[in-house]
Amino acid sequence: MARIPLVTEKSQVPPEYHGLFDTIVETRGGIRGPLATQFHIPQLLEITEKLGAYLRFHSPLSQDVVELTTIAVAREMDSPYEWAAHAPLARKSGVREEAIQAIKQGTAPEGLTEDEALLVRYVQQLHRDNKVDQPTFDAVTQRFGLQGSVALTALVGHYMMVAVQINAFEITPDPGSDMLPV
Repeated sequence: MARIPLVTEKSQVPPEYHGLFDTIVETRGGIRGPLATQFHIPQLLEITEKLGAYLRFHSPLSQDVVELTTIAVAREMDSPYEWAAHAPLARKSGVREEAIQAIKQGTAPEGLTEDEALLVRYVQQLHRDNKVDQPTFDAVTQRFGLQGSVALTALVGHYMMVAVQINAFEITPDPGSDMLPV
């Protein structure tokens, strides 16, 4: 049970934000998770939804890179809801099941491909050390380019912010979801 009321119905939203509500329902299938908390401040949701949509669907990163990075953030942040929401998307985007399981069990980057391990190390260093060492930074920039490295860093920061909200408000995944051991 979430710590705060979740905004999931259009009637809970100020009329000037009904269009935003409709857009999110149309593009995301509904209002849930962090979106249901951010609607308490629709102006915040309007901004973060645009950022999240750009990072997920329009950045220079491929969808498998986006989703592998997102589940790596979910693992680092111990965010079961974020995991449950993105592990299926990672599978759908082509992320290897072995990589998903290694991230889930906390054994990654062991057993991952070079690119998978690089992404996980990048997330781990940003979370654990609040910075990235030069060899990892150089490898990310060489592999994904300057724009890709900027997009990757923004993606990590965005999903860390999402995880913080999910965890603070104790938003839980639906029963039967792919559960992250925390």
